[in-house]
Amino acid sequence: MRECKQDENLAKCTCTYEPCSRKGLCCECIMYHQKYGELPGCLFPPEVERTYDRSIARFVSIHK
Repeated sequence: MRECKQDENLAKCTCTYEPCSRKGLCCECIMYHQKYGELPGCLFPPEVERTYDRSIARFVSIHK
């Protein structure tokens, strides 16, 4: 199993949700958002990420 590089990930994390406990923990972030039918904020442009609409439909709409 690979070791988590939380510090490296945190430096690149674009999530603007401040109380998020999963920042820098990409595996946990992906599992959390998948559970709710969403994608992680890092897959969205900054102006969309800030809206917290991380739905798959929103992702598809901006990448058409």
